[in-house]
Amino acid sequence: MRAVVSADSPGVEDVRLADLPDPAPGRGEVLIRVRFCGVNYPDVLLLQDKYQVRPLRPFSPGGEVGGEVAATGDGVTGFAAGDRVMAQMGFGGMAELVAVPEDRVHKIPDGMPLDDAAAIQTTYLTAYHALVQRASIRGGDKLLVLGAAGGVGLAAVQLGKALGATVIAAASSEEKAAAARAAGADIAFRYPGAPAGDGERREMSALFKDMCPAGAADVVFDGVGGDYTEAALRAMALDGRLLIVGFPAGIPRIPANLVLLKRCQIVGVLYGGVRGRESHGRPRQLRRSPPPLPGRRHRSADIRPIRRRPGADRHRPAQVPARHRQGRGGLLDLDRGGTVRASLSGRACRGRRTS
Repeated sequence: MRAVVSADSPGVEDVRLADLPDPAPGRGEVLIRVRFCGVNYPDVLLLQDKYQVRPLRPFSPGGEVGGEVAATGDGVTGFAAGDRVMAQMGFGGMAELVAVPEDRVHKIPDGMPLDDAAAIQTTYLTAYHALVQRASIRGGDKLLVLGAAGGVGLAAVQLGKALGATVIAAASSEEKAAAARAAGADIAFRYPGAPAGDGERREMSALFKDMCPAGAADVVFDGVGGDYTEAALRAMALDGRLLIVGFPAGIPRIPANLVLLKRCQIVGVLYGGVRGRESHGRPRQLRRSPPPLPGRRHRSADIRPIRRRPGADRHRPAQVPARHRQGRGGLLDLDRGGTVRASLSGRACRGRRTS
């Protein structure tokens, strides 16, 4: 089989196509013929040796796939050859075939395209886990989303709106704010660059308060971190919930006195930890099917090709997209006439229900 492999050293420059032996499904495993593989920010961190998990090289990145069942191992009862499935794994998805434990494989609802199935898992299930299972979001809550134009940020915007919250989207540019608005945000705005001191943090906090109806947010979805976290905390309502989702702007320093005065909860969101637990400890709705997305349907962006350079042999590095920005999801397609293709996702979800 063909696979995209990080062979020797950290960094996306080392990524290359390689021919590898076809895997065989072990006991309790499902062998999937991969049609699409989601591309997310953690994949870039994995390649750079900056993620929580550091697989031994050579390895293939890619934590979510969509395809069909090619074969099943002993003891597998829920799947058969030809089933359309989606699956999650820590890495290894950027290959034509991948063997995945049965409890990480989900049948795809009728009518959901394979590319949607591949791209929906990391971003939407992270947002769902954060908003529903960690924050217990309720209709009428005011939800402030930081980094609202990233893959997980846009998923939070869309799910928050579908769950009845008033969604306030904060992003780093007018273009990104417009994308969040198109995704359903009630209010979307641009925040300035990282605050340099206490005064600028308070100014940013005042901006957040001004943008939130009634001057405060009940839930903050923080996928940015750094000094943005304190500014958002200052804009939080009493008994609010601050969701720590990620910190590309740096690990925040949170004044404990603000937590006391706000009577708020600071809640860690690590969907990978939920996904990695044994099936009896995982939420039932994540075991066989994706969560409901009322009135929305995920759509990925246009596919962009990653092609080998003319004259280069197939084991030379593939051209990786330059737009590996924080939070932007994407797709890798290994089923287009031998060409490895990729796309960024994170646009507005429109159309029919997925469940």
